[in-house]
Amino acid sequence: MEGMQAIAPPGGVAIAGGDWAAVLLPGQGAAFARLAWRGVEVLAPLPLGADPNASFAGAFLMAPWANRLDDGRLPVGGIPYHLPVNHPADDTAIHGLVRDAPWQVAEEGAARLVLTQVGDAEAAGVPWHWQARLEVALGAAGAAIALTLTNAGTLPFPFGCGWHPFFARPAGTRLRFAATTLFARDARCLPIAAQPSPGVDGDEHAYEGLDTHFAGWDGAAEILRPDMLLRLQASGAWAGNLQVFAPAGSAILCVEPVSHVPDAPNRPGFAGHGSLTMLSPGDALQARLVISAAI
Repeated sequence: MEGMQAIAPPGGVAIAGGDWAAVLLPGQGAAFARLAWRGVEVLAPLPLGADPNASFAGAFLMAPWANRLDDGRLPVGGIPYHLPVNHPADDTAIHGLVRDAPWQVAEEGAARLVLTQVGDAEAAGVPWHWQARLEVALGAAGAAIALTLTNAGTLPFPFGCGWHPFFARPAGTRLRFAATTLFARDARCLPIAAQPSPGVDGDEHAYEGLDTHFAGWDGAAEILRPDMLLRLQASGAWAGNLQVFAPAGSAILCVEPVSHVPDAPNRPGFAGHGSLTMLSPGDALQARLVISAAI
């Protein structure tokens, strides 16, 4: 674990506890550059100097929404707000705003790190104001990731969040989780229909090529690699919805706990499967994920 501490890049923060080690990049959206267990990479490690928002590596946070908003539209109380389209290939605003701005180190210990961000969307003319707090703690129980997202504005406003990890996927990796609903998607990866689904339980043939949302998730998932078993346990806002992204032919598997269906504000018919949460000023959305590992 000491070696992990020594290779934190400039601006990065390394922590280690139990059998776990991590490197985070506060100045680059609080992204994970690395997460390892017993010296073995859990996430695809981010290359030194790479942009975490343009690399299929590491992990990043999504807030104050997760996944896509069609044309950047955000209707709130009859007002048609718009966010900048940052994924012009499919005309969507994707993955929120907190990853695009630096975070501050609030607390730092050998095995625990707390980062905070005060942000807003005023540049886009949207009265979205937030205070975000990320706590990462490593120990015998695993890697615990907790996010608190508070409405720092003066108006009630909807909030959502997610965590987008790029898990390393050696050949032979299996994925297992239970859900009740799968969303068919259009060519732009926007949900168009809900259909019953038991979730996923299988090897690459069961999940490769997915960029798919699941609702009715029970908050638990297993990634069974040839070299380790990873268990994910989500709670709070992350306990009911899951996005799975596994590009064909790649060596990564994204198992993303999220708080809502993609493009939820523009698809009220799917509200029962996970919508943004309306927060009054000062109220908070809380989410937590614990990753544990075994041989």
